[in-house]
Amino acid sequence: MSRKYEKLVFEFPHEYNKLVALGDDPGFILSPQAYFRGATQIPGSKFNVGFQIFVKPFFIDRIPHRHEVDEYLVFLGGSFPNLFDFDADIEFTIGKPGVDAEVFHIDRPTIIRIPAGVYHCPLNFKRVGKPIFFQAAVMQDMFNSIYDTEDGGTKQLWYNGPLPCKLNPDKSCDCCRNCIENDWR
Repeated sequence: MSRKYEKLVFEFPHEYNKLVALGDDPGFILSPQAYFRGATQIPGSKFNVGFQIFVKPFFIDRIPHRHEVDEYLVFLGGSFPNLFDFDADIEFTIGKPGVDAEVFHIDRPTIIRIPAGVYHCPLNFKRVGKPIFFQAAVMQDMFNSIYDTEDGGTKQLWYNGPLPCKLNPDKSCDCCRNCIENDWR
């Protein structure tokens, strides 16, 4: 017999970094990592968040993009329990390149709010002297980014991690978003 609120409780599975650009060092992040991937894990959720510990420099999110909702980026020391034991140089750009882009250097515990529609990135963990706890959170049912195309248009890309499909466990999630439309159990 199922419990009334069972769908509201999610236990984090271990996730391992499977996406690394050709030639990049896959050891930039400790594994396993933890992610909460929104409505594909708790129906109706409008929240996506990742929990990662960076241990080596890494250039991530190289292409400026934006989101339809606010995004929050958290940078803390990863030597628990002292979250203020921070030893890194991280470079992050907010704004549209060639228009209003500003580069920020993060060298202490920081949170950044990126309002909906504001361009941001690249994000470059240039130097990591001690582990860094990184958390990116967006307030939507599945993670996506909007990129400008060379022809003046836009392309919206969805990402849901290396998960099995909720509707067909024999295949990997391809971000079709059909599971978000259903009240799956």
